[in-house]
Amino acid sequence: MSKMHEFKELFCHINSAWQQNEQTVLVILTDVKGSAYRLPGSKMLMTSSGKMFGTVSGGCLEADLFGWAEKVFETNKPLIHQYDLSDTEIWSLGIGCKGDLQFLFLPISPSNQQWIKVQHLLQQQQGFTLVINMHTGELAIIEENGSSHFTDDAFPLEIINQAQQMQSTQTRAQVVSSQHTDYLIDAVKPSEHLIVAGAGQDALPLVDLAYQAGFSVTVLDSRAHFNNENRFPHAAHITSDIEKLSNELFSNSWWVIMNHHQQKDEETLRFAIESEPKYIGVLGPTYRTNEMLQHIGYSVSSGPIYSPVGLDIGAETMNEVAISIISQMMSLRVGRVAKPLHGKAKIHG
Repeated sequence: MSKMHEFKELFCHINSAWQQNEQTVLVILTDVKGSAYRLPGSKMLMTSSGKMFGTVSGGCLEADLFGWAEKVFETNKPLIHQYDLSDTEIWSLGIGCKGDLQFLFLPISPSNQQWIKVQHLLQQQQGFTLVINMHTGELAIIEENGSSHFTDDAFPLEIINQAQQMQSTQTRAQVVSSQHTDYLIDAVKPSEHLIVAGAGQDALPLVDLAYQAGFSVTVLDSRAHFNNENRFPHAAHITSDIEKLSNELFSNSWWVIMNHHQQKDEETLRFAIESEPKYIGVLGPTYRTNEMLQHIGYSVSSGPIYSPVGLDIGAETMNEVAISIISQMMSLRVGRVAKPLHGKAKIHG
């Protein structure tokens, strides 16, 4: 599975490179055996002018990866390269992750309408699955609504069917084979939607960290002089009063309630509970949240309510509290119980 926000950012750089008539190569981590910094489906961009965007390792491979990308600039054909990072005699780098990694180098150009379609879906925040012929670079696109875009004779029906079946459940990209050809199946899913209720000073680091963690963030606060693009450049902004909004627009969203105003917090808490939320984090002590719930006729069991919000990491400053909250949300997003990595043999479960 690919992270949509990363893919979308890469396409911004791809467009810039195209406008300057530069060649672009998308580097995709396609398979991992053993330990690695990132999961299959991770992507980065390399341009013929020497620019690199994104990361597929902890920084230890990128320089060497560019050397392989240069070969693709010359041939304009896909290339597959394998690294065995356990072979420290060859690398002499003492690399920490001793995994066996496979990378696909894909030339992409504005003349390929399939990639233009990918760009459009990313801009619309619409989920889709990519199926890539790793030998030819041909691309199939399967939208969440079932629409498919590919050349019939380029992809076996069994591969397309398999991609459709994996679309909703895939957690990492996967290489599958058919008729002696390898295909990468990569589900690109929309980012989780976070509503931050309150545009106070302590919302600034929270929104910034949430964006970096891959959430699609909306700030909900009627005070336009606080809730605007200048203060929150990586968020959408709703300045309407909450009673004018429809619950249906916010179903399956994540909420952090931090208005620092009890009546507004109560109104927002009721709205969030009635919106089929995935998560409601309430800033402040438990007794305050219980009091608000009592006032609006609900209880702590009325939804996925976390109060006080965040992990117990000794947070005190605004930045530390933001880290505590986003860390909790990240763990819940992947179904993990947050605990130390110490002693764990494999980081990516």
